[in-house]
Amino acid sequence: MSELFAMGNYGVFVWSSFGLTLIVLLVCIAQGNWHHAAVLRDIKTRIRAMELDK
Repeated sequence: MSELFAMGNYGVFVWSSFGLTLIVLLVCIAQGNWHHAAVLRDIKTRIRAMELDK
């Protein structure tokens, strides 16, 4: 099992690149969710404003 993590003395580079990739993917997902929520809030605000203008 330790050989799996060591990967021929390249384990530090391999596992750190996996970790960095995971972090980047999680940040992208979070930003997408935040942007989606902001767009929905903007749409709701515009709909309310249009209803008040009637």
